[in-house]
Amino acid sequence: MEMDAKNFRQVPAQRKVEITITGEARQFETGGRSVTFVPLSIKRRHYSKVLVPPPGNTSAKIKSSFDLPLIRTLGKAFYWQRLLDTGVVANATELARQLRLEPGWVAEVLRLTRLSPDIVQAVLDGRQPRHLNLHAVRGRQAEVPVAWEEQRVLFGFV
Repeated sequence: MEMDAKNFRQVPAQRKVEITITGEARQFETGGRSVTFVPLSIKRRHYSKVLVPPPGNTSAKIKSSFDLPLIRTLGKAFYWQRLLDTGVVANATELARQLRLEPGWVAEVLRLTRLSPDIVQAVLDGRQPRHLNLHAVRGRQAEVPVAWEEQRVLFGFV
C-alpha cells in the first residue's frame, strides 16, 4: 500500500493478477491464494443488500429474518378479509373507498389470503426463503398460483 499525500489515505498498489485453473472448474489460484467462485446473486431488500444462493441449493441454510413489511401486509390482508366475511364492508371497492386506498392495491393485498397456510406460518416465523418478499407474493414478478402445491414450488418450499 502506498500513501496518497493529498488525502492522507491508503491506496492499494496496482498489481497484475494471474489466474491459473487448479482442481475443480470454479477453483483458481492467484498470488499463492486459493480462490473459489460461488454463484450468488445480490438483491436489494429495502435499505440493504442480500446475497441469494442459486436456486435449488439446499445446503445454504437461512437463519430466521423477519420481513416486517410482508408481515404487516399479511396482517392487513387477513384483517380486511375478516371485514369482508363479517359484512362490515360489502366488497373490496367499498373497503378501498373507506380506507382511501386504490382498489387495485386492496385487491393485491387481499390476494395474500390465498397463500398456503404453511407459507404464511413460515413468513411469520421468519423462515421464508430470501427471495420471498412482499414484491414476490403480490404477484408482480410472476402470477401467484391458487393451488397451494404450486405456490410451494414457486416460492421454493419443496
